Amino acid sequence: MTVTIFVPRDAAALALGADKVAAAIGSEILSRGLDARIVRNGSRGMFWLEPLVEVRTEQGRIAYGPVKPSDVAGLFDDGFLTGGEHPLGLGLTKEIPFLRQQTRLTFARCGVTDPLSLEDYRKYQGLKGLERALTMSAPQIVQAVTDSGLRGRGGAGFPTGIKWKTVAEAPGPQKYIVCNADEGDSGTFADRMIMEGDPFVLIEGMIIAGLATGATKGYIYTRSEYPHAIQTMNAAIEAAREAGILGASVMGSGRVFDMEVRVGAGAYVCGEETSLLNSLEGKRGIVRAKPPLPALKGFLGCPTVVNNVISLASVPIILDRGPEFYRDFGMGRSRGTIPIQIAGNVRRGGLFETAFGLTLGQIVDEIGGGTATGRPVKAVQVGGPLGAYFPRALFDTPFDYEAFASKDGLIGHAGVVVFDDTADMLRQARFAMEFCAIESCGKCTPCRIGSTRGVETADRIAQGIEPEKNKALLADLCATMKFGSLCALGGFTPYPVMSAMTHFPEDFAPTPLVEAAE
Repeated sequence: MTVTIFVPRDAAALALGADKVAAAIGSEILSRGLDARIVRNGSRGMFWLEPLVEVRTEQGRIAYGPVKPSDVAGLFDDGFLTGGEHPLGLGLTKEIPFLRQQTRLTFARCGVTDPLSLEDYRKYQGLKGLERALTMSAPQIVQAVTDSGLRGRGGAGFPTGIKWKTVAEAPGPQKYIVCNADEGDSGTFADRMIMEGDPFVLIEGMIIAGLATGATKGYIYTRSEYPHAIQTMNAAIEAAREAGILGASVMGSGRVFDMEVRVGAGAYVCGEETSLLNSLEGKRGIVRAKPPLPALKGFLGCPTVVNNVISLASVPIILDRGPEFYRDFGMGRSRGTIPIQIAGNVRRGGLFETAFGLTLGQIVDEIGGGTATGRPVKAVQVGGPLGAYFPRALFDTPFDYEAFASKDGLIGHAGVVVFDDTADMLRQARFAMEFCAIESCGKCTPCRIGSTRGVETADRIAQGIEPEKNKALLADLCATMKFGSLCALGGFTPYPVMSAMTHFPEDFAPTPLVEAAE
């Protein structure tokens, strides 16, 4: 019987040497004359264990990691193909605490299947949601998504069903589904993991969105920095087209939906939906004034759904298991699960999918294991480079859109970046302003000019020049940017700056001069 060995081809695993590990395993199989094959799967999201190698046994899948090429011969010597004991052995993969504690709905197949095998996808409940959607009317599909409580997972948290209903009811000869895969936030990688590890779930979600709204064409807009995701998505789209899942008759239904990948140059502002649409049309990626909303006048002036990868990838399970099943997870108005991406100075960095409601302290201390350096946690930034810095005093905040907003924070794309007590929060505030100045599309004055003045003001504070006056000026700049910017780039930059000033005032105080020794 052929033994199956899994070695991830996820970009994170590749960066840590997964290709070399796979080559070493292949060499051992050949040289030892063994009956085994290698499947290049997605990552399970436990990046501190990558490259994580698994072998399918009678007991289940057994994990080993992190594996280096030099470890491979020893693994085979110790009975690796039958799950033998080895210092890198982790036991049954599903029993690893980091995985066992999760509620994997959107990421149920990620790291489990061969990403480009439709046979695997079907075996693990793939296409069940689409099959169900094909038996429903468009309003019924929209109602199911609305009833599930799904909100945009890209950052804004806008109810997905309302957006779909608006597009469905908007007049227009052509409608579009645009997937925002321009994952530009630091410390985030959930979109990339789906595209590389389970691309068919995104395709399925986009088709369902098309059925719900009357759209017949879809685009995945991603960044050039994601070459492996682009390659995998293109291959998956072609496979789906050949299998009749995409094209002139979706699964033989007579319904039309096709899609393609479009690649941007990596401008952060193109994560904002109207900038994205401009770029998609071949124009300069700058923000459009609203109204009109993209749902009414979006791509090429037509009604357009713009949803994040995770929003669309969550739709198939809602259609398959029912809106009530999905809605039963979470708290308050934050329903379902959220893929929390834990990064920065942390012991156990990776992706942790769970229902809304865990506290920030549980995420950082229990799941993430504290800092990698072993030093105390000083600050945690949630929501990307425009997210607020939370001190330990706010670690009892539940992971929930409204709970974070009540503390002047935002969940955003659910990236969690950890900093230890060596972090200088004045420097972090300056970085936020500098980042905004570099990435600004330049269309509005508060963002374009305010961010540049913010860098200069932070520098004056660091130099001890009229610190109180300049702190007041920095706060005034933040207010102008927050309420005067056209989009969230300028509007959210004040979050990291003001939270750093509020929660870490000691880092904004002049450094006392040390008297020279006599």
